[in-house]
Amino acid sequence: MYTKNYLNISLHSYSDSSKITEESVSLIICSNEEHLKQFEPRPQVVQKVKLAMESKKGTVLSFFAEKPYLVIVNASDESENWRITGADLYKKLESEKIKTAHLVGLSHLNTAMKTAFLEGLLLASYKFTKYKKDATNDEISVYISESSLSQTELKQLNALINAVSNTKTMVNEPVNFLDALKFGEITVEAGKAFGFETEILHKKEIEALKMGGLLGVNQGSTTPPTFNIMKYKPTNAVNTKPLVLVGKGVTFDTGGYSLKVGGSMPGMKSDMAGGAAVLGIISAIAQNNLPYHVIGLVPATDNKISGNALVVDDVITMMDGTTVEVLNTDAEGRLVLADALTYAKRFDPALVIDMATLTGASAAITGPFGIAMAGNAQDQMDALKVSGENTYERLIQLPFWKEYAELLKSDIADLKNIGGPIGGATTAGKFLEHFTDYPWIHLDIAGASFIDKPSGYKQSGGTGVAVRLIYDFITKQIEKSNS
Repeated sequence: MYTKNYLNISLHSYSDSSKITEESVSLIICSNEEHLKQFEPRPQVVQKVKLAMESKKGTVLSFFAEKPYLVIVNASDESENWRITGADLYKKLESEKIKTAHLVGLSHLNTAMKTAFLEGLLLASYKFTKYKKDATNDEISVYISESSLSQTELKQLNALINAVSNTKTMVNEPVNFLDALKFGEITVEAGKAFGFETEILHKKEIEALKMGGLLGVNQGSTTPPTFNIMKYKPTNAVNTKPLVLVGKGVTFDTGGYSLKVGGSMPGMKSDMAGGAAVLGIISAIAQNNLPYHVIGLVPATDNKISGNALVVDDVITMMDGTTVEVLNTDAEGRLVLADALTYAKRFDPALVIDMATLTGASAAITGPFGIAMAGNAQDQMDALKVSGENTYERLIQLPFWKEYAELLKSDIADLKNIGGPIGGATTAGKFLEHFTDYPWIHLDIAGASFIDKPSGYKQSGGTGVAVRLIYDFITKQIEKSNS
């Protein structure tokens, strides 16, 4: 299941232009007037292209003579503009029912623009049709000259976008398919397919570890929890201590007895988007053989209601012995993540990054446009911000003053699991901070991980956010180590 993607465009490399068939439509990239000379267009075509260039917005123009061709016009040097243009090209190929095409002029673009354009083209083609009876996904084949993009570069790009696609699919799957046990099965499948080690801990092993947060949230479920461990350690890794990625794996969140109301429960299948992103990231770096030691941890369970479920005022004991007064059963993500952050200590990590659909408060800050961030590793947070701009998965740093931790003090336990109406995104991060003793970054992806309306190269539903972000961060860490 995990290796099946729902992309409707495939990119192929060719070294000999004679292999382009008569049926292949030319896709001609123009980012300035000089590029017009590459295909000697008719005067009326030149006029339309020049007008499009003046707008500074990407567009795709279709022309029909003896043989149809499309002109991709973009005079911008902004990567995100090129992603949107790639998405526009996919929509044009689909509407014109073009099945085979080849790109001309890709070599005119710099690496960032070229990558962004192809990312947008591929990302826009995702369609989750698994449950549609009459779905027809006709694949479009696009050929790229090796002189414009090497086979290695193309392979790496395809692997990354397939990982994003797989992440979207996991987020889009309903809980009656993707529960905690299935998450473990998919993790094992991905490890075998892409080349990383996996270990799935089941309920008895979780009980032996005394993971009171994960077990407490799972109390109301008929499906037992899993704790999913992924290890990728290549022999040529440039980092001696691992990067540990921790992802929230709540496969469905009812809110528990603090029941979600007012129509806020639909879409809660996406509450495992952080866990899905961790799996996607490790799948991509393993498939592309990046020389970086990475470990992934995903505590997985649903948060449902039964006679055994947690109730408000319960006190639970976490893996590290901390007692927590549960004042809101809908603040469950931090409980499962806390045990995973404690478990991460055994790897002596260089850095831990957790990612989670943790709070509505963060979504109120970022909307669908970015990610809220906090932590104690400012240099790495600054580097992550750069990757956020590179991938357009942008980050806003939350205030993280010590006073926020005071709001989590409990009268009867070590901590309470909510801090009240003030700074909900920050107090959630402060709760997690209690369980760390290493360099650590927290990413709250609640706003960007699942969207209601399509936009640009993003479909409604799961977005796969954080996969490209962390992949870019890792590649930059590798470059820094090798420089």
